[in-house]
Amino acid sequence: MAARTAPTERQKRLGAELRILRTSAGVSAESAAGLLGVDRGKISNIEAGARPISPDRLRTLAHNCGCTDREYIDALVEMAQPSSRGWWEKYRGTLPQGLFDIAELEAHALRMRAAYAMHMPGLLQTTDHALALFRVVIPQLPEREITLRLAHRVERQGVLDGDSPPSYTAIVHEAALRMQFGGRAVAQAQLGNLLKKSEHPSVRLLVIPFAAGEFPGAGQTVLYAEGAAPQLDTVQIDNSHGPLFVHSQTQLAKYRAHLDWMERIALSPDDSRDVIHTITRRL
Repeated sequence: MAARTAPTERQKRLGAELRILRTSAGVSAESAAGLLGVDRGKISNIEAGARPISPDRLRTLAHNCGCTDREYIDALVEMAQPSSRGWWEKYRGTLPQGLFDIAELEAHALRMRAAYAMHMPGLLQTTDHALALFRVVIPQLPEREITLRLAHRVERQGVLDGDSPPSYTAIVHEAALRMQFGGRAVAQAQLGNLLKKSEHPSVRLLVIPFAAGEFPGAGQTVLYAEGAAPQLDTVQIDNSHGPLFVHSQTQLAKYRAHLDWMERIALSPDDSRDVIHTITRRL
């Protein structure tokens, strides 16, 4: 199978997991190459996500590395399966790679939790709200890219409307609810959309009121996506230069604790909707 010139975040994650599997078992790259019947350079490429690995070879490697976690192995095999092109692939070459990686992460997540202190959840934004955000990017985006980003954002939101949508908990601070991005009318419509989406069976919307006080990681936008096995969970953090993906077990535990804390101090779904109704009326 040919090498990839630009592996996706998911492909790089599979390679990273295979490297952890191998090194944790004390298996050298040379031994792994001999086991799989490939040259040593291909092992490096596989572990970098630059070259695919067949499901059979993956199972052989896992068995010889002493891995007995069937759920984890099956999840890795699923990641290694040749997949059909995701809808986001049509934007390749016109939008940044990070946008495709976010869409792919959401598409494969079983459950998601996200926290927003200053912004609305991307999966719950109106087109006018998203447009207002895209128009203040520095450096300024050309109109064609704004149009493409808006179309990409709308298609991303379809993940919540599929036959088996992931469970999605959005934790939004009251500060974000009061931001008038795009002006008063756009803000009112955005809050109305939050209320509408909060009634979706797979969506749980929680508001942290100003009175709740401090909480860890205040100001960060964080998405925690659960994979098919706990070891494959991923955290995505927004940065001005693009999305950051972290998946070390230490970092995953840290962000689970952040989100658990935020959920504890947030209002109930019903009380959260009451706050949104009140803010909407007062805009």
